[in-house]
Amino acid sequence: MKFGIIGAGRIGKIHGGNIAARRHCNVVYVADADPAAAAALAETTGAMVASVEDILGSKEVDAVAICSPTDTHADLIERSARAGKAIFCEKPIDLDVNRIRAALDVVKQAGATLMIGFNRRFDPNFASLRRRIAEGAIGTLEIVSIVSRDPSPPPLSYIARSGGLFRDMMIHDFDMARFILSEEPAAVSAMGSALVDRAIGEAGDIDTAVVIMETKSGKVAQISNSRRATYGYDQRVEAHGDKGMVSAANVRETTVELAGPHGFTSDKVLNFFLERYDSAYRSELDAFVDAVKTGAKLRPDGEDGLRANILADAAYQSWKTGQRVAVG
Repeated sequence: MKFGIIGAGRIGKIHGGNIAARRHCNVVYVADADPAAAAALAETTGAMVASVEDILGSKEVDAVAICSPTDTHADLIERSARAGKAIFCEKPIDLDVNRIRAALDVVKQAGATLMIGFNRRFDPNFASLRRRIAEGAIGTLEIVSIVSRDPSPPPLSYIARSGGLFRDMMIHDFDMARFILSEEPAAVSAMGSALVDRAIGEAGDIDTAVVIMETKSGKVAQISNSRRATYGYDQRVEAHGDKGMVSAANVRETTVELAGPHGFTSDKVLNFFLERYDSAYRSELDAFVDAVKTGAKLRPDGEDGLRANILADAAYQSWKTGQRVAVG
């Protein structure tokens, strides 16, 4: 399968490297608004620098990986769908749910294939946790707890374009909650503050938040986010049911544990998402390629992207109003 990559930043480098390393896959073109970034990624993947128009117009390109800024995603999805390309797009599709719906309509009309980059579904630890729940290991699921904390906040320039914590950072956790619950949240309650960086609050965003969601059957999911964790990249999930509990702990630098008079000590957790979700990104690409080749149903798809954004909007509304918000 031959790919065109649109966006040669940090996430574009991840996907570009994984595509180039996969058997029977090639990166043939790279496009980016920054010529130097495009040239650097093209060199490492054995590709050529091209424009977006060249990529979408090329009969040589089977699929596109959209790794550009969020505000370009919906337009590029539509253009790629009309060009007959299989589409992999990083989250979120857009910050506006109506714009997302419009893009998904174009995808449907074109009969295009679209996968959204919620890579955490492909983490072997979280995937195993969900599988055990589905197999009945903890009986009937009652409550899901998700912890997601970054080691440090992003620059303010990023905050200005990201759509805020709920739509940028927590959107992964909204998708993970849906993935594990296997049921749609019907109501959302959110609280949040700017405790890490006052400038984030002055920019109209938050860096510390808790969300509680409830499904129609009464299942509960709780999410804890922070832009600061002094001990590393904190990524944990716990699910409790009427017959027990299953949890996925942080991934550490090693599994070595030292015991002595001082107690037990272990190595630090991995520092950031590049290391923590390295295998998840590879498995995500494998799933996309295999589904495109076999015609199997792709998940997470555009509908999953839409649902996560709807929950993010509900959380934002709840935070602003201090009220519990029903999810339409």
